[in-house]
Amino acid sequence: MKEPGQVIGIFICSKAGEPMQQVSKVRALVKEGLAGDRYATRVGAFSNVRTGIVRHVTLFSFEEFAEANEFLVRRGHRPFKASETRRNILVRGIRLGELVGKTFSVGSVTMRGVGIADPCERPSALAEKKGFREAFEGRGGIRAEILASGMIYTMDHIMIY
Repeated sequence: MKEPGQVIGIFICSKAGEPMQQVSKVRALVKEGLAGDRYATRVGAFSNVRTGIVRHVTLFSFEEFAEANEFLVRRGHRPFKASETRRNILVRGIRLGELVGKTFSVGSVTMRGVGIADPCERPSALAEKKGFREAFEGRGGIRAEILASGMIYTMDHIMIY
């Protein structure tokens, strides 16, 4: 087991379309999502789309987030704030795509990477900014299933099993 990444931001919102709020800690609920987040209560915009797709939590990479914003700025567009990506956990120091199909922990919470979080147009529409889908293509992070409940804190480490 190695220690390749760290949580640097946590974001949740209670209803579809509301601004994401940054928090310093959150309770992860097994088979549900993050306490206080719209996907834990199944009221997120994509909660009932394509059944069978797990949307407990999304993780995204600071390094890829920065690359996407550089892409936007080079094209004359405004960059996105981390909260405007509509993702939950911002991490650094890890290649998230490598976690798909693997079990890992974020702090005391056990998760399994279940798929790539493909970008859509919703963040652009809600933030009233152009280019999210194009800039974040291949940089949208991953979706994960929560296998064991617990608390996640900013600065927690990510451990791959």
